[in-house]
Amino acid sequence: MPKEPNESSSEEEKKVDGKGSEDSTGRTDASEELLRKRIRTNTPSPHRQTPPSSPSKFVSVEELMEAAKGVTNMALAHEIVVNGGFQIKPTEPAEGSLEKRVKEIVHKAFWDNLETQLNDDPPVYEHAIKLVGEIKETLLSFLMPYQTRLKGQIEEALDLTLIQQQAENGALDIGKVAQFIINTMGAFCAPCRDEEVRKLRDIADIVLLFRSIFGVLDKMKIDMANFAVSSLRPHLLQHSVEYERNKFQELLKKQPNALDFTQKWLQETAGSVLRGPEGGAAGSPGSSSRLLLNVHNQAYLRLLHWDHTMDTFPETVLMDRGRFLEMQLELERLALVASVLLIVYNSAGEAISGLPGLMDKLKSTVRILLADMHTPSFKSDEAFTAIGEKLCLELGECLTQHGFSPFHPDRQNTLKGQITAVKSQDNPIRKLV
Repeated sequence: MPKEPNESSSEEEKKVDGKGSEDSTGRTDASEELLRKRIRTNTPSPHRQTPPSSPSKFVSVEELMEAAKGVTNMALAHEIVVNGGFQIKPTEPAEGSLEKRVKEIVHKAFWDNLETQLNDDPPVYEHAIKLVGEIKETLLSFLMPYQTRLKGQIEEALDLTLIQQQAENGALDIGKVAQFIINTMGAFCAPCRDEEVRKLRDIADIVLLFRSIFGVLDKMKIDMANFAVSSLRPHLLQHSVEYERNKFQELLKKQPNALDFTQKWLQETAGSVLRGPEGGAAGSPGSSSRLLLNVHNQAYLRLLHWDHTMDTFPETVLMDRGRFLEMQLELERLALVASVLLIVYNSAGEAISGLPGLMDKLKSTVRILLADMHTPSFKSDEAFTAIGEKLCLELGECLTQHGFSPFHPDRQNTLKGQITAVKSQDNPIRKLV
């Protein structure tokens, strides 16, 4: 049986080892130079405006692999910190895929071969002993460094040399070995695995028993890895900023142009800020720190309007690209909801202002009808027509309920037209929001 990689808690722990106006041209130039120096200090990268298409120096394959490993470790640590619900999950090939079929064929061939060996007269224990060796390594990997007594018990009971000698002399009780393994698994497993371990004791067929043992051990590996993640999270929360800064610094030593897109992102934002009203106020007491803070804030706001098809995402926030994309899509949806509600309340006037629950009801209706706005099947014409019809109906019911006259059909048609017009990116109300 191909040996499964043992990525338990100890491996996870190793992985995680531990961011103006024309009349003030002179002042603006001086402040721009200061700002650029500060950005270079905080975000080291080569002095180039455009990210190069190739590395600036020869980098060996070993160095690239080492850098990639460092980035992978940092990405794992980052995910553990920002995602409180992060858990390692087992990966399975897609149903019906070639990989899954090959895996099933190989495993079936292995277990069939094991069954054939054990049914021989006398039994052949070659494969069975190899399985015991794999199980032994897995059980030992679950131990903490201070659990020396348990380690000794496992080493003694699963001594492969002794087991091999017993097999050669016809004195091996493979069932007894399996029972020791099950008992040890019961001592190590999480409470959620108790029932699965208990069921192992009821399996009489030795091949099925070993196959089931490996299935439960795979789940126990995931449990131990997730336990390690939860144990490491408090430590990572305290040191994550320094850890990521050090990892990026290590990456820069190997790849000097590794943060070129981050530099470009910050420099473009700084230029935009300096050309704005705040850039003209540079040179006043405390303006430098305010300017840097504004650049920082504006840079992150730009990520909420990022063109992911045209521009490369900055390296320092690449691990959160998915989250920024989700926020960007939600922001677009909220802008449309707010635009529609602004039109409705502006059109209805005082008749509906202050009515309890109406705002939430209308907002819920619009959000439901726009829930699929970022899917290929979404049809904006149909969706906004439906929004107009539904909101006019709900407004009519609400006005009647509170003693107001319902909208005239012409007014309803005007409102529907205004709502439908919001679908355009150039709509004034949508731009305002």
